[in-house]
Amino acid sequence: MSQKAEAGDACVLVADRGAVRVLTLNRPRRRNAIDLELRVVLAERIEEAMADAGVRVIVLTGAGGVFCSGGDISTMSRQPAERTRPRAEAAQRIVRAIWSGPKPVLAAVEGFAFGAGAALALACDQVVAASDATFNPTFTRVGLAGDLGVFWSLRRRAGLAAARRLLMLPRAVGGAEAVEMGLADVLAEPGAALETALADAERLAAGPPLALAAIKELLVAGPSDPYEVLAREVDNQVRLFDTDDFAEGVAAFHERRPPIFRGR
Repeated sequence: MSQKAEAGDACVLVADRGAVRVLTLNRPRRRNAIDLELRVVLAERIEEAMADAGVRVIVLTGAGGVFCSGGDISTMSRQPAERTRPRAEAAQRIVRAIWSGPKPVLAAVEGFAFGAGAALALACDQVVAASDATFNPTFTRVGLAGDLGVFWSLRRRAGLAAARRLLMLPRAVGGAEAVEMGLADVLAEPGAALETALADAERLAAGPPLALAAIKELLVAGPSDPYEVLAREVDNQVRLFDTDDFAEGVAAFHERRPPIFRGR
């Protein structure tokens, strides 16, 4: 795995494994808690990966056996709206980058995913959780409601009733229960979440990038009107039928070989 981290960006480590870019939250002494610097740098790194033609899939993980313990409360205090808004919008920039970007984003969760850390994981397209990982949307414990898209992603994953209860009465949810509830998609052995996520990421990296981007767009940003969804599905199919990737997929099927997709 090639390392691309820069000294000034130590709070987020960057490494490439072929076409998979691994972004590691790197504040292990604070259990990878999100301060202002981390949220800005992480958003920038996700945006860069989305724009890099050599990257097809992104994996988010945390250093030191912890995904993310949430917002860094040591950097928080009561303050007026004009000071809070830039901080809050910087956090939302991370999720906007994940949702609006064309490439799949996977979360590899070990240890804690609390508060904003849980929201960050849930915002990803796929969540791989170690069996001893713990999810907990702890926002109300400090008098907050939640951000980083938790009101969209938690409801979409677990349903309205479960989302309401978890947000209002937060509790620890272990890895196996998280998979059962839909908070996570894949269960891994302790310490193996990243390697499990990378295995899926490598499969995705070999897939058709344009089709995966269309799937992501329709699932993440699809409208609530089912008939509008039908129209958008047609638009995407029309576009994808006229691509090199589609022609390659058909040719590979007839030639009984694995397709080689190039995103064209």
